[in-house]
Amino acid sequence: MSTKSKIEWTEQTWNPAVGCTKVSPGCANCYAEVMARRLEAIGVKGYENGFELTILPERLDEPLRRKKPTVYFVNSMSDLFHEDIPFDYIRRVFATIEQTPHHTYQILTKRAEHMVEFFSSYKPPKNAWLGVTVEDRKHGLPRIDCLRKVPAFIRFLSVEPLLEDLGDIDLTDIHWVIVGGESGHRARPMKPAWASNIQRQCARQGASFFFKQWGGWGPDGVKRRKKENGRILGGRTWNEVPELIV
Repeated sequence: MSTKSKIEWTEQTWNPAVGCTKVSPGCANCYAEVMARRLEAIGVKGYENGFELTILPERLDEPLRRKKPTVYFVNSMSDLFHEDIPFDYIRRVFATIEQTPHHTYQILTKRAEHMVEFFSSYKPPKNAWLGVTVEDRKHGLPRIDCLRKVPAFIRFLSVEPLLEDLGDIDLTDIHWVIVGGESGHRARPMKPAWASNIQRQCARQGASFFFKQWGGWGPDGVKRRKKENGRILGGRTWNEVPELIV
């Protein structure tokens, strides 16, 4: 079911599929996997299979029942472009998106090439923001070039967890960049210079910049609870977001 989200850059989550498999270093400490195991343990409907990929067509109409314009993060507990989710089912997800133009949908994937293949025969609606995860140079940066091939109205990057300095980034036709460090007891540290490098490039190239969190390690290199480390970068908070489509 759709639920109010604690994620700083969205409002609600909508999961017409749950569960996933790992494809890159950014997946190593997957928060969704941990949460799915907890939900399975307490008997929450939809998580009977734990973190195994599970398609849930009974959830497809949930946004249709919400009249208030809402920002939805789609498949926060999975990857909509997972290779085991049929294109026919993805089209059903987008049919709901098309029927609810008063909502805005944020769709994030690590399977950028599969996303490009899907959109080779389908133009995304304007209220669907499409993004890719960029955790490092080897796996993350190539996804940006794939994203540029998709005719989305808004393209965005989730640079979380940021695992290394990304160097120079081509942000041509990228509208929004979210940066964050990893949380959880196995969190890997993020250095301030890595995040600041991205912020400066966003300012130079005209992309909105959103700093989500330091995560489990503070800018001083000390490990603490995520809330204690906060989300201040360079002496301020960064909450830039592209203009919502309503």
